[in-house]
Amino acid sequence: MSWLEALVLGIVQGLTEYLPVSSSGHLAIGSALFGIEGEENLAFTIVVHVATVFSTLVILWKEIEWIFRGLFKFQMNSETRYAINILISMIPIGIVGVFFKDTVESIFGSGLLIVGCMLLVTAALLAFSYYAKPRQKENISMKDAFIIGLSQACAVLPGLSRSGTTIATGLLLGNNKAKLAQFSFLMVIPPILGEALLDVLKLVKGEDIAGDIPTLSLVVGFVAAFLSGCLACKWMINIVKKGKLIYFAIYCAIAGLVTIACTLMK
Repeated sequence: MSWLEALVLGIVQGLTEYLPVSSSGHLAIGSALFGIEGEENLAFTIVVHVATVFSTLVILWKEIEWIFRGLFKFQMNSETRYAINILISMIPIGIVGVFFKDTVESIFGSGLLIVGCMLLVTAALLAFSYYAKPRQKENISMKDAFIIGLSQACAVLPGLSRSGTTIATGLLLGNNKAKLAQFSFLMVIPPILGEALLDVLKLVKGEDIAGDIPTLSLVVGFVAAFLSGCLACKWMINIVKKGKLIYFAIYCAIAGLVTIACTLMK
């Protein structure tokens, strides 16, 4: 992977991690166009995902500080309940990560046909959430947090947008738009950091997960994903507040159909 390819894919990851169009699907499509696959693609995916987590920490730092400040009061307050909801939302993705990690990784290597199909599913979810008009709840409940967590676990499939799936699920459950976007972005931080920690432990044990990818490409991809992620995170929060998700549903539908058509014509 050249530094220029890393730059392009890093920007793609940073933008699509927060926009509801599937970062994993777009990375898979971009990697296929550049002929990048196997361990090299896996290592790069991990690096740029960690970069977008850092962009979340920067953009939503006030909310994160609010949570920790409340936790250290050691009482059941709104901050503690929020943290508990995040922990509850992590349960499904934790189960998938522990028991089905190999299955998920095999799906990522199964080609672009599944990416195209999951992009169509993403489009359907976004369209449903746009046209559904449930009553807006003031706070996310524990039950809703778990259901949103289930949708995040399903979104490990390449092409099924994590942010799109979790936000659409939350909207269909009737949650407040602005609070839902922040919750969706914050709930992904622990799983991605946990995955990164496991990969660091593999490196310490001497396992090669990076393949032949140059260090410069990893650095360029990280910086590109971080900067573009900062922009996309702020943009997406405003988009959810204004309820403009239908445009992304149209984009995902077109991208999914084009991907499926190109795959079947090979």
